[in-house]
Amino acid sequence: MTSTLEQLKTRFDKALVAAFGEELAGADPMLVPASNPKFGDYQSNAAMSLAKRLKQKPRAIAEQIVQSLDVADFCMPPEVAGPGFINFTLLPTYLEKLLAAIQGDDRLGIEPTKNPERIAIDFSGPNIAKEMHVGHLRSTIIGDCIARILEFRGHDVLRLNHVGDWGTQFGMLIAYLREAYPEALTTADALDLGDLVQFYKKAKKRFDEDGDFKERSRQEVVQLQAGAEDSRRAWQLLCEQSRREFQVIYYLLDIEITERGESFYNPFLPAVVEDLAKLGLLEEDGGAGCVFLEGFTNKAGEPQPLIVQKSNGGYNYATTDLAALRYRIGSEEAQRIIYITDIGQSSHFAQVFQVARRAGWITEDVDTIHVPFGLVLGSGGTKLKTREGDTVRLRDLLDEAIARARSDLEARLEEEKRQETEEFIANVAKRVGLSAVKYADLSQNRTSNYVFSYDKMLALQGNTAPYMLYAYVRVQGISRKGEIDFDKLGADATIVLKEETEVALAKHILQLSDAIAAVEEELLPNRLCQYLFELSQKFNQFYDRCPVLQAEEPERTSRLVLCHLAARTLKLGLSLLGISVLERM
Repeated sequence: MTSTLEQLKTRFDKALVAAFGEELAGADPMLVPASNPKFGDYQSNAAMSLAKRLKQKPRAIAEQIVQSLDVADFCMPPEVAGPGFINFTLLPTYLEKLLAAIQGDDRLGIEPTKNPERIAIDFSGPNIAKEMHVGHLRSTIIGDCIARILEFRGHDVLRLNHVGDWGTQFGMLIAYLREAYPEALTTADALDLGDLVQFYKKAKKRFDEDGDFKERSRQEVVQLQAGAEDSRRAWQLLCEQSRREFQVIYYLLDIEITERGESFYNPFLPAVVEDLAKLGLLEEDGGAGCVFLEGFTNKAGEPQPLIVQKSNGGYNYATTDLAALRYRIGSEEAQRIIYITDIGQSSHFAQVFQVARRAGWITEDVDTIHVPFGLVLGSGGTKLKTREGDTVRLRDLLDEAIARARSDLEARLEEEKRQETEEFIANVAKRVGLSAVKYADLSQNRTSNYVFSYDKMLALQGNTAPYMLYAYVRVQGISRKGEIDFDKLGADATIVLKEETEVALAKHILQLSDAIAAVEEELLPNRLCQYLFELSQKFNQFYDRCPVLQAEEPERTSRLVLCHLAARTLKLGLSLLGISVLERM
């Protein structure tokens, strides 16, 4: 089903041509949802932008456009306001028709894209032998949300986990474990991951302070790269243990992702350097192989190099990222490649993309995008850390959210004198706690830092997951109280919109496609969050002011259908955020 906004744009384009000639075909209609209901549903200020080009006053231009507009089948007569704004108000009969059309559609009238692409999304990216921490939260859930939305739109999405599973840190850790706990290198799960992390910290300290140990660590890397059997076995054990721990987190958060670690690209690293050399892009600088960047300078104002081969012949992150990029374009045939990392890596990706373009690996039909995000802060406005100053473990953060959700639920049950089973309490606490963490993150503009607060994210009021979930539960409560089977109301049930809050709710339900399209284009999940928050508000206003079960026919059935559509819209929208609904809370 073509969205109302798209229909308006098509009609507007025809009106521009009819009023001013073919030279205005395809001009931006500058159509947006109205900022205030008193201005209608949509508004255009194209007349102002065309004033200089047409050498006319904006209001005169707007009036000519309106005279040529043919929108009588779905809009009231457009109005010119102020200096030249054009306001559009949708007809209630048109809204009723659209709602009737989506009643029997699982996708609520949202068509798949006409131009599906193969899209690789690089997200999460924890490091082997380290525990996932709060810093991985944003990449993991933002990446999952964007993947869900692009998949829903019909794109072929590769969900890739670029795990840190190679490099100097493994030589360092293996060298240390050979001395301190050799059993961990030959026996699966000889250490808990938490203990392994502590050994890693000790190994890093030793590496920084002890020259002999540093050399032994480097030799371990050489052995590992050469495929020495005991080194490879030790490396595999460490990787497998970490993967199992990561999977606990991914299972909790309902994340599907395919591991494609740094080690996967090792065979392709020499070719990256060789090809850059053949293309004349590789230069030697201090014994290292570098590509000097355009537009990047060091503190001395000299061109900045991107090192792709160290002076000792080794490779680094940039080399691996270039190899991964080539593989995703060449072997996996990705047309769009999206990297979801913290904002601090923006410069790194800009440099890698530049080198890949200059080498001809990124062609005109391939789009590479870095999706940056800000920090998760504590209440003091600094990086969220434990009392000991360590980075907060992600598992601890999620467990705390579930525990607090359970505490809030038990207090509410006691206040309401409700008896519920342990299974019900555990399930609701888990769903609400995890949903609250996800939604609190996704509802922020991802480019900004945000302050982490359990109290705010678990509140039943405001722009929170519990508020959204409760709106859905309210509809299910209507079903239970009235013994209504929504699915048996019939796809052809008549919808009648008379009351102001009915019309407002109907209009908002029909804007889901616009919200999803905005996220697809801008890769900002908070656009969908804001839509769902406003939908919940409009449903609650409708629920408070319009009787449903007590209404007379045909209003009763019409309002039941409207409630059901609101709930289905919430369920679909929340599922695209990675949040599942509850029938009771």
